[in-house]
Amino acid sequence: MKHIKTLLTFALIGLLFSCGPYSFTGASIPAGTKSYQVNRFENVAPLIEPGLERDFKIALEDLIQNQTNLVLVPSGGDLVYEGEITGYRISPTTATSEQTAAQNRLTITVKLRFYNKKNEEDDLDQTFSFFYDYPGTEQLIGAQKATAHEEIFERLTQDIFNATLAKW
Repeated sequence: MKHIKTLLTFALIGLLFSCGPYSFTGASIPAGTKSYQVNRFENVAPLIEPGLERDFKIALEDLIQNQTNLVLVPSGGDLVYEGEITGYRISPTTATSEQTAAQNRLTITVKLRFYNKKNEEDDLDQTFSFFYDYPGTEQLIGAQKATAHEEIFERLTQDIFNATLAKW
């Protein structure tokens, strides 16, 4: 019985490794791809939030690093992410009977250019956008703003990851 378990374990390991690169995050990394780079995302939004481009770049780097075994490099990466932050907008979403905002929405939009040097058919030029709603009685400052940016970045970076590496 012990030999059968050992044999089955080795068979399962062999099966997993024979299927090529596999990731439990759903990423399908092309064979031979070892590195990625994230270039600066210039902030060209009409409303500029200082440091937003740096924070977004770090969030994207961290997500890819945490969900793949790729190595982050400053240049010459097999996969290249770059683009611009094209939108940072606060708008009312619902109104009260007194004609004031009951809820506001922060929307961040990012234009992404993705280059796969191992397979140019995977190159991508796409816009991603996500939002965060907060009470109209509150200002978007301090912890509220940090939470909004974090939640939006989490969704944007996951959407970018899915579009470029998971092919969802």
